[in-house]
Amino acid sequence: MEITKEDLLKMFETMVTIRQFELRAFAEVGQRSLRGAIHLSVGQEAVPTGICAHLTDDDYLASTHRGHGHCIAKGVNVQGMMAEILQKATGTNKGKGGSMHIADMSKGMLGANGVVGSSVPLAVGAALAAKHRGTDQVAIAFFGDGAVNQGVVHESMNLAAIWKLPVIFACENNLYAESTPVEYATPIADIAERAKGYNMPGVVVDGMDAFAVYDAAGAAIGRARAGLGPTLLECKTYRYYGHAAFDNPKSYRSTEEEEEWKARDAIMKFKERVLEEGTLNQSELDETEAAITEMMDDAVRFADESPDPDLSELLTDVYVDPPKSSLGRSAHLFT
Repeated sequence: MEITKEDLLKMFETMVTIRQFELRAFAEVGQRSLRGAIHLSVGQEAVPTGICAHLTDDDYLASTHRGHGHCIAKGVNVQGMMAEILQKATGTNKGKGGSMHIADMSKGMLGANGVVGSSVPLAVGAALAAKHRGTDQVAIAFFGDGAVNQGVVHESMNLAAIWKLPVIFACENNLYAESTPVEYATPIADIAERAKGYNMPGVVVDGMDAFAVYDAAGAAIGRARAGLGPTLLECKTYRYYGHAAFDNPKSYRSTEEEEEWKARDAIMKFKERVLEEGTLNQSELDETEAAITEMMDDAVRFADESPDPDLSELLTDVYVDPPKSSLGRSAHLFT
């Protein structure tokens, strides 16, 4: 697919922003000894970047526990994200959701989610709503290799295929579900093969190549917008860190394996290609990286200057006030 210089700069900016944000957030959480898990996607930046480059704010995205990259690629404000992770009232979710629950409906970001596989039915529901309204919106369901054997994933794919819903199932296969190698849990080499059972396209993509992801996602999203139904994209990628921030991955994988994947680093390979082709120059890349570093400083400063959530907010946004029955008591008590 044709890609402009502006598109290339935006893709580079997105990948570098994801990486710098995660590394900075990791460091800040460690320094402050904050409670709560933080799951890094460092190494996987090409996948959300290549997919979300085709989306607008009107499109939907449902994420996972490892969702910072998805949020950033979908356009969620990094100041709000940093404030959320550092548990401040100015966070995207008022400092009460944390790393695994960042959401922004104004960007079509349905939320990161700690329940394995839960992004899939959420995205299918959003796609069903879009089809019902007759819009050309699409929904993206990000999930990992550890989610592919969840029953709800298969039920959702089956429903999406039957009704030809505009949803893309984006499997980020980073080889490990926590510490379980994918081959221990899934008896096929390519998860994309599962698509045959639902009569939808299944595409294997090099998830370390932003250009390959961009092309495959463009075809799948174009197909969905045209009313031709869902696609399963399996993006083979790698996370450089452990399952959660302070997990030691050396307990279940080798240094040699890590070095082999890091030699294919998505940002490094992107730089090499655009410089070789002359589509971007070194000065443009350097200026972009410097601006993003400054953006991260601003994000941390914004969080530091923000207030903590007030105790009065403790129970807000937790429950919805139920409708009242004719007896004046909550209707749900009688159902």
